[in-house]
Amino acid sequence: MQITKFEHACLLLEEGSDKIIVDPGFYTRPMEQLTGVRAVVITHIHDDHCYEEQLDRIYASNPGVKIYGPAEVCSRLAASRPNFDLGVVCHGDFFVEGEFTLEFFGDLHAEIHRSIPLVQNCGVLINGKLYYPGDSYTQPDCEVELLACPASAPWLKIGDVMDFLAALRPKRSFATHNALLSEVGHALNNSRIQLVTEQGGGVFEYLEHGQTTSV
Repeated sequence: MQITKFEHACLLLEEGSDKIIVDPGFYTRPMEQLTGVRAVVITHIHDDHCYEEQLDRIYASNPGVKIYGPAEVCSRLAASRPNFDLGVVCHGDFFVEGEFTLEFFGDLHAEIHRSIPLVQNCGVLINGKLYYPGDSYTQPDCEVELLACPASAPWLKIGDVMDFLAALRPKRSFATHNALLSEVGHALNNSRIQLVTEQGGGVFEYLEHGQTTSV
């Protein structure tokens, strides 16, 4: 399975001729003329993950595409884009889309501040190999071969990320959810992610926008 990292939290996964897109939000370049997309996974309702104009572009080239997300995401899209094929996901759900399996974990977004209501969030494990928690520290009940690790956010403290990594002990990790960082911020936060990944016996890699890895 090939993984391409795009800006912020967006990932493109390819297996054979099938593709899955995760969290194409408004910090990500326009995703146009991508064909073979079997499904889009949206972990939660925030615009940096769920953005109708991005979904319109994907839908234009893939009119049969299935869009998976928590109930809040599907309710929003059902109102704004009633032509979309939507699938509500909850913790423990498992789906097959072409060459991909999708397993979902967790219920809620990490707390930004006690004054801000929590929204729904489901992390996703794809093909039993790549885990992306969305905006949460939800741990799946299995080993993680490759972790897409959030590196920066209003809800994120790097010490909590380090604890998450220490508990998860992924075999490999790369940084994502990082559009808000400067070059100095990337270097600092990536060094912490790399440190704890390697302490657990894993390997860290840093992907620039548009770069790929495989698992």
